[in-house]
Amino acid sequence: MVYVWFPHLPIERLTRERLHAGRTPPPAKKPFALVGSDTHGLTLTAVNTPCRHEGLRPGMRLADARAVCPALLTVPDAPDNDAAFLEALARWASRYSPSLNVDGADGLWLDTTGVAHLFGGEPELLANLAGRLARMSFSARLGCADTLGGASALARFARRSPVTSASGTAPETLAPLPIEALRLDPKTVLLLQRLGLKRIGQLYGLPRASLERRFHSKDAAESVLRRLDEALGWRNETHAPLLPAPDFVARLSFADPLISHDGVLAGLERLAGVLCSTLTRAGAGARRVVLWAARTDGSSVALEAGLSAPSATAAHFVRLLKEKLDTIDMGFGVDLMTFAALAVEDLHPEQTALSATARKPGPEKLIDALVSRLGPRTVRRLFPQESHIPELAQTTQNAFSKLPAWNGSSSSTYLEKPPRPPLLLAKPESVTVMAEIPEGPPARFTWRRVNRRVVKAEGPERIAPEWWRAFDGGATQRTRDYYRIEDEDGCRYWVFREGLYQERGEQEREPPRWFLHGVLP
Repeated sequence: MVYVWFPHLPIERLTRERLHAGRTPPPAKKPFALVGSDTHGLTLTAVNTPCRHEGLRPGMRLADARAVCPALLTVPDAPDNDAAFLEALARWASRYSPSLNVDGADGLWLDTTGVAHLFGGEPELLANLAGRLARMSFSARLGCADTLGGASALARFARRSPVTSASGTAPETLAPLPIEALRLDPKTVLLLQRLGLKRIGQLYGLPRASLERRFHSKDAAESVLRRLDEALGWRNETHAPLLPAPDFVARLSFADPLISHDGVLAGLERLAGVLCSTLTRAGAGARRVVLWAARTDGSSVALEAGLSAPSATAAHFVRLLKEKLDTIDMGFGVDLMTFAALAVEDLHPEQTALSATARKPGPEKLIDALVSRLGPRTVRRLFPQESHIPELAQTTQNAFSKLPAWNGSSSSTYLEKPPRPPLLLAKPESVTVMAEIPEGPPARFTWRRVNRRVVKAEGPERIAPEWWRAFDGGATQRTRDYYRIEDEDGCRYWVFREGLYQERGEQEREPPRWFLHGVLP
């Protein structure tokens, strides 16, 4: 039995999500904690290493924590997201065992009976699993023992990780561990410590009848004996494995091994058709697919592809994996192929055109092709963001990030915006402007050392500052007046004046400045 403990799962989950979304991760060198609410108020649910150096611990009241560390940074916790992420990790670990499940809010177990020899033994399996988790930036601790209780105790309280207890040596291995390793409730642990029983080994020689008399409740005494017996393997502990995910998989075996890539491509086309039929009947679309090919010598190879939107189109799957098929080493031939959807989402019906030629293709196929060729970290996608400041109205995220549930088209029903450039400059560029009146459009302007005379102007479109950003620590913004102008050569620009002349005076602000923000078609 293998147990994996994630002592910092909530913060590492948040860090991973923000990095994948292209956002700033939580600080690693400053005190940072997650905060949850209960009947007693706000408490710390997870803390990073600098917090522990300041003496902060999970379960501490937020008010007390801020008194100890005024520089503490916090965000609300998300236990539902943590639970879903832990289950996803458990399903990912199914490559090491078909029987596994989560344990509590920060652990998972794997029944490796009859599996460890495939990795060369239990130490090699633990090393492989620990290495993969470390490359994924998880600070996991692993323990292996004959029982679930023993593996959990080693993972959580052993001095080193990973650690393996040889078969039949559980009493000797668990004896020096603290009594908390038996998975007892805090009140029972406190009572045992008051009786001078601080190590598991101290329970071995005690008469059970005398131990029961020390507790006020028979159930409490029975829980200590039950947990001890389960950890040592003297009593069976029932543990239900995680139910398998929906089976969106197609398999194809061959009497004669395939020795050419053309044969593998033909097999992929057939498997993709079968898989898409299954997805369509379930009303689902795949977000990540994998092709697994087993060779006759017992080795195998897997090819994966991600999708920016749910799809159940066989031709699209084949197109994404076709170029990767040339990298497969056929060896002595492929005798089994499996094509599966590793991640699926609901596929909602869409209105289509009456003819294929009139149908407008979306960007998803192009995005998937670029990611398949260039890699998921190279391709990013624009996503809307709730802000009326032009440069803040969108952000870039991973191409495979889930599309938002809202879009900006609904606002046009009650407020029609003036035309704007299809592309903005990376940063508004300063221009020198001469205007006929202070608050009017420019009559002449200089941009990139070229003087231009304005012949047409339209505006202004006033955009007020987002005053609430100042309370979040953001920079103070100023009112903007945008103009659409055209010079004597017919070139059109989108410029704005930052600040108003009437703002000067008692506030002693700097004079208004002009910027060019984009070029109009």
